[in-house]
Amino acid sequence: MRDQYMRTGEGFLCVFAVNNYKSFEDIHQYREQIRRVKDSDDAPMVLVGNKLDLTHRAVGANDAKMLARSFNIPYVETSAKTRQGVDEAFYTLVREIRKYVSPHVHVLAIKAYKSSRGRDYLQINKVRRWITSDKC
Repeated sequence: MRDQYMRTGEGFLCVFAVNNYKSFEDIHQYREQIRRVKDSDDAPMVLVGNKLDLTHRAVGANDAKMLARSFNIPYVETSAKTRQGVDEAFYTLVREIRKYVSPHVHVLAIKAYKSSRGRDYLQINKVRRWITSDKC
């Protein structure tokens, strides 16, 4: 099921908990899985350190920034509890997706919503615009 989401996904928030080093280590595995499923070394991604509201950190911001730099992707810190940085994470992902989208594909609507389990999701609707000969 996860492969299907990855195959059809336009971009990915790779989220780890700043108080859980194992979740940070797992990011490598998820990134490789995305690359395998998308059959590309390059897919729009944002590394997200979540649980910023907690005082204890197992993963330092510098370590996360270094990992993001090695993947050549942006890094954002968030707190799902307080919503700090959540909008920034989604907006950063949209900017990354726009870097990869063909100039003939235009984003029509971006809709953020919560699932029944309380998770945030971003739905991006797009349409392909064909270039006519008079505009060439």
